[in-house]
Amino acid sequence: MKRSGVDIGGTFTDVIVFDEETGDIEIEKTPSTPANPAEGVINGLTKSELDVSALDFFSHGSTVGMNALIERELPRVGLITTEGFRDVLEIRDGTKEDIWDTYEDVADPYVKRRDRLEVSERIDYNGTVVEPLDEEEAREVVRIFKRRGIDTIAISLINAYANGDHERRLEEIVAEEHPDAFVCTSHEILPEMFEHERTSTTVINAALVPVVQEYLVDLSSQLSERGYDGDVLAMHSGGGVMTTDAIAYYAARIANSGPTAGAIAGQYIAEQCGFENAIGFDMGGTSADVSLTYQGDVETTDEWAVEYGYPIMFPTTDIETIGSGGGSVAWIDEGGSLRVGPKSQGADPGPACYMRGGDKPTTTDANVVLGWVDPDNFLGGDMKATSKPSREVISRDIADPLDLSLTDAASAIERIAIANMCNAVRLVSTSKGYDPREFALVAFGGAGPLHAASVARNMNIPKVIVPPYPGINSALGCLLVDVEHDLSRTFIADATEDVTEDIETAFAEMEAEIEERLDEEGIDRNRTRMDHELKMRYTGQWRSLSVPCSRPIESMDAIRDKFHREHERVYAYSDEEQSIEFYGLRVTGRGIVEKPSFPELESEGLNDAHKGTREAYFEEVGEYVETDVYNRGKLGAGASFSGPAIVEQMDSTTVVPPNAKAEVEETGNLIITV
Repeated sequence: MKRSGVDIGGTFTDVIVFDEETGDIEIEKTPSTPANPAEGVINGLTKSELDVSALDFFSHGSTVGMNALIERELPRVGLITTEGFRDVLEIRDGTKEDIWDTYEDVADPYVKRRDRLEVSERIDYNGTVVEPLDEEEAREVVRIFKRRGIDTIAISLINAYANGDHERRLEEIVAEEHPDAFVCTSHEILPEMFEHERTSTTVINAALVPVVQEYLVDLSSQLSERGYDGDVLAMHSGGGVMTTDAIAYYAARIANSGPTAGAIAGQYIAEQCGFENAIGFDMGGTSADVSLTYQGDVETTDEWAVEYGYPIMFPTTDIETIGSGGGSVAWIDEGGSLRVGPKSQGADPGPACYMRGGDKPTTTDANVVLGWVDPDNFLGGDMKATSKPSREVISRDIADPLDLSLTDAASAIERIAIANMCNAVRLVSTSKGYDPREFALVAFGGAGPLHAASVARNMNIPKVIVPPYPGINSALGCLLVDVEHDLSRTFIADATEDVTEDIETAFAEMEAEIEERLDEEGIDRNRTRMDHELKMRYTGQWRSLSVPCSRPIESMDAIRDKFHREHERVYAYSDEEQSIEFYGLRVTGRGIVEKPSFPELESEGLNDAHKGTREAYFEEVGEYVETDVYNRGKLGAGASFSGPAIVEQMDSTTVVPPNAKAEVEETGNLIITV
């Protein structure tokens, strides 16, 4: 059985092909093709010399949806809402990302005001119809959209989460008056209270459907032409995969899929090495994504956004992303201070050393000057690169203006990049009540292993884990996930035994809907699993915490106790005398997909992995030192060595700093004790 996982990144498209019968693993990296993402996938599969018709499983993650939101390359969307609520999307919650910056405005809504139209209707908070839907008025609104050429329509009516009848009728009217239009209704997308959050999620989902559909249809078609007849699965931000049919309606769920795949793979790698607590550190050419696994589970969040003020309320892996990648540009600000990022050279033109026209100093150029990266070894020698342009641009733009030596300038760029990465690690750990000293750092991405040991030392993280194929870890994550759907529902009640039966009824209804979706995707009922969560808070609180529970609910006392303990962990206090209330329910259904079993390394120690030495600069020493260089592909199980050392492979370079120790496990993972 052959499986393929693909990660469509901003710089490279990574491909892993695993043959379960032989245990062979093949990896490939090829430049991404933003104008046509499917082309990059096909290029990678072609480069691997894979017979696509022999594939039994194909799963991928991508940043197509994310990039469309960032660049605002979206179709024109029309919004139908209740009379008097036209500006909910623009008023938002009244906050700003930086409340002290009077000059910075929140980004414009995804739907212009002239395309936000109202209809007369009203449903109250408990679902009772106060004013019937004016159907003739609704028809005229749809006709206006049709005349304007708007064929993507979002519907978000007040209190539709409590009763979706009016939205359903509106959807029928759109089908009658404008049959070519795609319609997205809020009661199906997010049946939860809070108008802005529900409207924002519905609008973003509607806007992404045409974008995502276009590339998925193209990818499916190209794979089919080459003989693949299985499902084209796509990673979604909650940590599972969905079929193309499901994505056709829930496009916003895959907007954050690439980084999520990396987080899933990071959790898997940490588990292999015996760590329940791990911080995933995924650094590529454009950005660094940091995630956290606690007690074996990847941390998730119910709210995220690409642009502040426009939340997406689908569950997603809790990932902090910063503009610090191998292609991040080093520059001097108006005050004369050195900065690194967030602007990036990306894959085209890339760092100066790529010789593709890049003329700005980047983190990668600094690493070349420091001797950490051998430009002759980019992509195993497949990419032509040289150190001379790196030296020239750093001297011109950084060293000379700041009156520094070339080495000091390159070292300063590296130190600032490390400081930026440490800030991202703090955002997922110390700022949320986790002690980094209790975690391992799983480093992956093309540039993650290069900087991970330095980050770990700065954050007092004792161990760094570098997987066998760090550059394609996100692609690996696509092979390790299940088909997954989740549903949420607003449920406000006191946390007492009196509501146990109501919760059980609601859970049963949600399970039935998820099972129907999994049935449509061909998932065997015997291979499904349901997980349940209760959103809880102290009475009168605004924010809630998610508490897992089993079915049937055996003890409300035990659930309340779990909430107290979680509140203590997150906020450093709890009040067992305070009353508690439920705020919402969530059910996650998984169709269990058979996972690949990877072969273990033979115990060959260092073997002939030592390639020689080269001079590399380390801040701990303050000078260039002769540094051992190893070939990662030839390191056998049990191989151990001390830093300073550099470990090279096709898709990544790992730096082991002075006084650190490295050892290769049977799983192929490299463990660095810093």
